[in-house]
Amino acid sequence: MRDFETWLQRTMDKPDSRTRQAMSYALLAPGKRIRPALLLAALEDYGCPRQAGYPAAAALEMIHSYSLIHDDLPAMDDDDLRRGRPSTHRAFDEATAILAGDALLTQAFETVLGCDRSKVPELVEILSRNAGAEGMILGQTLDLGAEGARDITFAQLEDIDRYKTGCLIAAALEMAAVLAGHEEDQETMRDIGLMLGIEFQIQDDILDVTSTEEVMGKSLSDRDREKSTFVSTLGLNPARDMVKDLDSRIRLLARSLHMEPDRLLQVFDQLLNRSR
Repeated sequence: MRDFETWLQRTMDKPDSRTRQAMSYALLAPGKRIRPALLLAALEDYGCPRQAGYPAAAALEMIHSYSLIHDDLPAMDDDDLRRGRPSTHRAFDEATAILAGDALLTQAFETVLGCDRSKVPELVEILSRNAGAEGMILGQTLDLGAEGARDITFAQLEDIDRYKTGCLIAAALEMAAVLAGHEEDQETMRDIGLMLGIEFQIQDDILDVTSTEEVMGKSLSDRDREKSTFVSTLGLNPARDMVKDLDSRIRLLARSLHMEPDRLLQVFDQLLNRSR
C-alpha cells in the first residue's frame, strides 16, 4: 500500500489553509486503509493494474475520513481520540473540523474523476448511494437514534452496522467490479461488503471489551457509555462465533466471483485476525 499512500498524500498538495491542514491531519493519519485495500486487491485479482483504482480508493478514504471527523464531534459521539491521536476537532477546533469534513467529502467527487472517464458515472452513483442518506448517513442516523436505548434488538444492531460501516466497504468492492468491467459481480460484491461491515463492527465490539485505548488508537466510548453492542446483546463467545460464521459466508461468496480471489482473501485474513 506504500505507493497508494504516496499517491494519497499528493492529493493534499494544494494551497495551504487551516482547513487544508485539518483535512491532511485526518486523511493522512495512520489508518488501516481497509476500503482502499479491498478495492485494490479486487482489481489485482481481476487482472487489472492497481493504479487504475487509486482515484476511487482515495475518494473512498476521503469520505471515510470525513465521516470520522464528524462522528467524533461533540454533537455526535464526542470522542477525543482517533487513530492514536487527538480527534480533529481537538487538534484544531470544532468549526475547522466541520469544514475539513465538508471539504473532504466534496474533494472525493473531484478525485474520482481521475478514473477511466467511461466508468465515472457508475462510480459516482456507487459513491453517492453508499455514502448518502440511504447508505452510511442512514447508519449514522440509526446509531444516533439508538443512543441511550436499552432495548436495542439484534436486527437493529445489524441494520446500524450494515449501513454505517458496510456501505462504504461495499462501495469499494462494487467500484472494483465496475472498473474491471465485471458489472455482473457487482451485486455479489455488495453482499460481501455489507457482511464485512457487520463482521468488522462485531470485531470492534469484541475489541472494545478485550483491548485498550492505547492498542485500539481510539476512545472506547461505546463501552464507557454502556451502549448496546453485539457483545452486550449476544455475549462475548457468541459474538466470536458470529464473526466466524460471517467469515465463512463471505469467503464462499468471494469464490463465486469472476476471478481467483487470492489477494482479496489475504485482506479478509488480515481483517479477521486484526488486534485493533
